[in-house]
Amino acid sequence: MSKKPQYDPEEIRYPDQHIVTSPLVPEMEQSYIEYAMSVIVGRALPDVRDGLKPVHRRILYAMYEDNLTADKPFKKSATCVGDVLGRYHPHGDQSVYDALVRLAQDFSMRYMLVDGHGNFGSIDGDPPAAYRYTEARMSKLSDEMLRDIEKDTVDWDPNFDESRKEPKVLPSRFPNLLVNGSSGIAVGMATNIPPHNLKEVIDATIRVLDDPECTLSDLMEHIKGPDFPTHGIIMGRSGIRAAYATGRGRVVVRARHEFEEFGKDRTRIIITEIPYQVNKRMLIKNMADQVEDKRLEGISDIRDESDRNGMRIVIELKRDANPQVVLNRLFAQTQLQATFAINMLALVEVNGKLQPRILSLRHILDEYISYQEQVIIRRTRFDLKKAQERAHLLEGLLVAQDNIDEVIQIIRSRYDDAKEALMTRFSLDDVQAQAILDMRLKALQGLDREKLQNEYEELEKRIDYFNRLLASEEMLRGVLKDELTAIRDKYGDERYTEIQDVEDEIDIEDLIEEEQCVFTLTQAGYIKRTPVSEYAAQSKGGMGKKGITTREEDYVVDVFTASTHDYILFFTDTGKVYRKKGYQIPESGKTAKGTNIVNILQVEQGERIQTMVHFRDFTEDEVYLFMVTRNGTVKRLAASALKNIRASGIRALRLDEGDELISVRETDGKQNILIATHDGMAVCFDENDVRAMGRDAVGVRGIRLRDGDYVVGAARAAEGKCLLSITEKGYGKRTPVEEYRITNRGGIGIKNYMVTEKTGPVVGVKVVDGSEDLLLVTQSGILIRTHVDAIRTAGRATQGVIVMRFKEEGDQVISLALTEREEQADENEQSPVNQE
Repeated sequence: MSKKPQYDPEEIRYPDQHIVTSPLVPEMEQSYIEYAMSVIVGRALPDVRDGLKPVHRRILYAMYEDNLTADKPFKKSATCVGDVLGRYHPHGDQSVYDALVRLAQDFSMRYMLVDGHGNFGSIDGDPPAAYRYTEARMSKLSDEMLRDIEKDTVDWDPNFDESRKEPKVLPSRFPNLLVNGSSGIAVGMATNIPPHNLKEVIDATIRVLDDPECTLSDLMEHIKGPDFPTHGIIMGRSGIRAAYATGRGRVVVRARHEFEEFGKDRTRIIITEIPYQVNKRMLIKNMADQVEDKRLEGISDIRDESDRNGMRIVIELKRDANPQVVLNRLFAQTQLQATFAINMLALVEVNGKLQPRILSLRHILDEYISYQEQVIIRRTRFDLKKAQERAHLLEGLLVAQDNIDEVIQIIRSRYDDAKEALMTRFSLDDVQAQAILDMRLKALQGLDREKLQNEYEELEKRIDYFNRLLASEEMLRGVLKDELTAIRDKYGDERYTEIQDVEDEIDIEDLIEEEQCVFTLTQAGYIKRTPVSEYAAQSKGGMGKKGITTREEDYVVDVFTASTHDYILFFTDTGKVYRKKGYQIPESGKTAKGTNIVNILQVEQGERIQTMVHFRDFTEDEVYLFMVTRNGTVKRLAASALKNIRASGIRALRLDEGDELISVRETDGKQNILIATHDGMAVCFDENDVRAMGRDAVGVRGIRLRDGDYVVGAARAAEGKCLLSITEKGYGKRTPVEEYRITNRGGIGIKNYMVTEKTGPVVGVKVVDGSEDLLLVTQSGILIRTHVDAIRTAGRATQGVIVMRFKEEGDQVISLALTEREEQADENEQSPVNQE
């Protein structure tokens, strides 16, 4: 009996290894986040550009590589599965085959991307035959998914063993994400996008190309709603509109039925279409079980008479049964009526990385159009390069043809250095000379000058067209529109799913109670809305209540009140503007930190939301937005210019280098504008001193600043009101607007506040009439609410009174907002009034 080997625990078995000590909790958190993102990006969610998950993309590309197009013979599915596994997708063969099968099922896909031959399963839930029995190839429509892929239209990644390249995304010459939909469960999130009609989706895409400012209602003139491959009837439009507006919604889908008389005074219900993703066999079994358990009454027999000509489920009723009552109970208790929960979650490229985003209908179309423009640009550059290279060769061949005898003589007499001789004699470059040498002498002698000249002239026209196309966005969109129209005309069909209007249907906004809310934004980009009623008024000088829980080193930068039905415009420090409805901002408690703005808006990396403005309607005439920058530049913009804003935002102001947007105010063309600075200066002028400008304009000078000073705020100086100024150390005062004389814009201005070490510099200003409540927020997140009329009125060059005391030493006011008066104060938290 041999002895077991003894190992020395101190022995170093792997000299190159090293052990890294890591705390368990942070290591588990980081590892799980990496795993979650791997599942989200690499497995479960579709890309908004081609609407495919990685496994489906790899299946189609592997079939394309093997030339398995719609005009070629079928091949065994096992061949495709093996190629996908061996080249790109090192996972289970069954998972790849299941994905391939789904692409070939006419009851799963609205427009099949794989043409299957054999048993690929049924709507009864029958499994497909094994992949050694079935055959597959690409469908005709899937050719459009890969068209132009060889023309450098997409980026590529190495496969798992870096032996070959695979496309990051397919060219997808039609909006496949909407057309075929997608469903998947990732880690902590899921997607469920319904399929749509190809003609409707392309018509809506063309509408956006023709009118970039079109609204959701305009788009829904084309896209009526989801279009399921199993037909059925969608009940009502409110869920559709909610999904298209917000990315989430619920649609009710019913089976199609008809009543049929048979026998003597008897009726049967015939079901010819069922809701999407409902298993017919399980549906019939469930109905039969409920009849047997007497949960469904009035039914004498249920049978399936479906055949190759279509679906036919027969439900025979008893003689005394009311057909409509039985049908209503079937809708209520079985999957003859089902709810499809729409959750349009997809991967969007943000700063070069894929991120999951909830997308509205317009957002999906905008992302697709932007991607297709890049596809056409890259394809055009590829074609341009090829045309230029061919034209360059033709120039050399034309020279050779014009001097054919001499060229042949040089080649024959100077074989070793013929290239250099040709280049020297005829001023050819290396490529042209090599092309001449590569031709057989017989072909060289047979060159037809007229044919070469005609080809060269045709190439010159193509090169000119490509250059004009690359220089013109209008031409680019025209090409995209023409190509989409061709696909629509070739593959489009009529709707399968009917949409029925429902009496007394409620729209999404009707389901959301309109109320005034406080909208809060922090410096780190967290936003929330909280009902105004959660903040009770206190006397000035109070200590305040916790209004938001911020992360360490975070603080509130903007607070205002608006309705849940108002439009909220988000202006960034870079001059861009985004838009959301008030109810689209997640509601949080008054102590919650809120939701990160990047989960709501598509802000660019390094971009910061600087100010927010709310609107009820953009259609009113003579409504302007008056913008002020940190360096004192001002600009007036018609609000109608921001009527339609893309999900990715639009430019509202072009800034000089080193400047940033700090304030935006709504005006009506009759206002005086007052601008206040950090060091206590102010200027007041007529807004008409600044003419209305376009979105890309820089603006003009509003106030001349002294060294080190900068603008902290701007307001409309209405007669009879006061300018409320608040300083960093909690001091404030009201000064009648009349004390600020009207001057020309661009001056140094007059004294607004006596800034001292005790008061600290000015942090912000508001124009008030005394009927409001003031909300003050400190750097540590403390919020106080106090009546504005409790703050003393004082002259311009005074220090004011203490408005807020701080619980923490070193705390300071960083933001202020006005809200409606709260009459009932919290008496338990009132503090004595201290005036200076």
